[in-house]
Amino acid sequence: MKIEVGQQAPDFTLHASDKTEVSLSAQKGNNVLLLFFPQAFTGVCTKELCGVRDNIAAYNNANATVFGISVDSPFTLAKFKEEQHLNFPLLSDFNKNVSESYGCLYEAFIGWMKGVSKRSAFVIDREGIVKYAEVLESAGDMPNFEAINAALASLN
Repeated sequence: MKIEVGQQAPDFTLHASDKTEVSLSAQKGNNVLLLFFPQAFTGVCTKELCGVRDNIAAYNNANATVFGISVDSPFTLAKFKEEQHLNFPLLSDFNKNVSESYGCLYEAFIGWMKGVSKRSAFVIDREGIVKYAEVLESAGDMPNFEAINAALASLN
């Protein structure tokens, strides 16, 4: 299912790397940036998430809660978060339900891995409405952070 700007964001509950449950519906009243990424410990994913880490003040100033989401296990995400000193929650979509509901799941990744999240970005406003949606087909591409930041700025 493709997520369109203007629609209600699909709700979900996932486990964070610290094993706590995180629900999108519990974020009502906050702007949210969801960043789906293919796999922890890979070059582009590390670059993307470390860039967000280094610019977390901009997201805080936009009253946005950032979540990184991948199909990695919570244990893998915990180690990745620790090693990269990431300052926002990483959520495990191990069962692939959320990636599928957001339309960002590869059928085949690098030829043989099935069910890996596509690099994607979604800005969701305080009411749970999608204000920005970007699903990238190439895992080597980075989300358009200029457009993401503009979408977040427009919410304040």
